[in-house]
Amino acid sequence: MSLVCKSLHLLVGLRLRNGKVRGALAWDLGAFPHVGERSRPKGYNFAVSKAKVQQVASADFPTRWGQFRIHGFTTGIGNGAGKKEEAVALVMGDDISGSPLVRIHSQCLTGDVFGSLRCDCRQQLEMALSMIARQGAGVLVYEQQEGRGIGLMAKLQAYALQDSGLDTVEANEKLGFKADHREFQLPVEILKALGVKQVRLLSNNPDKVGALERAGIRVTERVPCEVAPTSHTEDYLKTKEEKLGHLFTKR
Repeated sequence: MSLVCKSLHLLVGLRLRNGKVRGALAWDLGAFPHVGERSRPKGYNFAVSKAKVQQVASADFPTRWGQFRIHGFTTGIGNGAGKKEEAVALVMGDDISGSPLVRIHSQCLTGDVFGSLRCDCRQQLEMALSMIARQGAGVLVYEQQEGRGIGLMAKLQAYALQDSGLDTVEANEKLGFKADHREFQLPVEILKALGVKQVRLLSNNPDKVGALERAGIRVTERVPCEVAPTSHTEDYLKTKEEKLGHLFTKR
């Protein structure tokens, strides 16, 4: 019996004994390219190029919060190195060389566009833009990391599992994903391209602070970006606090 067949046999045995194959075991198939590529869950950000970003566009961007400049960035162009990814940076103010207010916001179609009450994403996005406007300067990086990096369709599947009683972390893991697939490499490169070396980071997530610090962006202050819980988000925010380590001062 081949090594691949033996591995598949082992996984099938595990499924029969335990009722399911846990995500970590399923990922072991990655050692066998032809099997693993069909079996492993796909997300937006699993193969982002490590090449530096390229700025491809810049334009004036008036909003209801004030006048911004919108910059378009992309990575993985024509170099065969991983997957192309795109993001934008909204910049307010002529001088962001000090320690500007910065928000790194992951795309949330359901919340940002459709106003879903299942999460606090849209409220955080609007709060960040409002706070930057009050300061008169700052940066909001908006990147395509739907569902903490698992992609839109997988996120909707996770919603269905949450409807059956799982929390947001359990749902991701049930689908074979990690609780959070984001690495924040792209926004770090964007900040560097904008000449930003230190920030006051608008976030409740200490992992973002750590990611920026490890990449050479100094976080001089973590500024809370908290939204009051509702009956729809109470359990969601509790899970973010207890399982993802998010920091809340008002809970």
